[in-house]
Amino acid sequence: MSRRDVGLFLALAAAWGTAFVATKAALASVPPVLLAALRFDVALVVLLGVALASGVRLRPTRADVAPVLTGGVFTVGLHHALLFAGQQYVTSAAASVLMGLVPILTPAAARLVGHADRLDARGLVGVGVGFLGVVLMADPGDGVAADSGVLGVAFVLGSALAWVLGAVLTREERASLGALAAQVWMAAVGVVLLHGAALLVPGQSFAAATPTPAAAAWTLYLAVVPGAAGFLVYFHLLGRLGPVRMGLLEYAIPPFAAAFGWLVLGETPSVATGLGFLAVCCAFALVAGGALRATVRRRLADVE
Repeated sequence: MSRRDVGLFLALAAAWGTAFVATKAALASVPPVLLAALRFDVALVVLLGVALASGVRLRPTRADVAPVLTGGVFTVGLHHALLFAGQQYVTSAAASVLMGLVPILTPAAARLVGHADRLDARGLVGVGVGFLGVVLMADPGDGVAADSGVLGVAFVLGSALAWVLGAVLTREERASLGALAAQVWMAAVGVVLLHGAALLVPGQSFAAATPTPAAAAWTLYLAVVPGAAGFLVYFHLLGRLGPVRMGLLEYAIPPFAAAFGWLVLGETPSVATGLGFLAVCCAFALVAGGALRATVRRRLADVE
């Protein structure tokens, strides 16, 4: 990994850490589903502009339809609607730690759809430890109303599951669109679904918003920096570092989310958040430790 890769990796972790804080701040004035829709309105314009300027092929083939639809529904639409809804009730740090379950749940979900080998005993223990982390994060007695705390954890956990489903269901060997073009189409699908949901779900339309300059600024930041720019950096690094190393990104994000949450919103991470973070890190080591060691051995062998 070059110094540039390390720098981009840390910059992406910081940007995506601030996304939790920007979302929490914008939710004070904009309902969650509408906020997700507005975020991707702007992100879609930016991504489409970059795609057109780059001259990439945007026309999908028949094989591209399924991954674009599943990515748009699960990764863009359902994931962000649930994540933003959950952040009404939990801190930025708690939400980012819960999203650390993504690389733990992915192998199990991939197995269910035939993309991976069965989890071994260590992996099953890891999933159990990850579940313990969720229980710790729910922590009804940690100064938060029990119903609200559990509801927030449930929403964020649902968003993590939606992200995982999007990751495993969008795999299509015959798909021909590049990463940038696929992101454009997925964002377009997500925008349609999110605006439709904002109209149909009570309390999520423009009528429920109380727009302020601060909310507009946070929404714009959320769309451009962690959104469009963040995804472009992510896919650049994914091609260079591979999915196993990029899975570690979920563990670099929570410290940034906690720090920015404290600086911007005055949020103080609870003991339960810290314990949940440790449990999720242990779970990842149990589930993906073998793959990480194999990757390191291959890298060392290539160097030699």
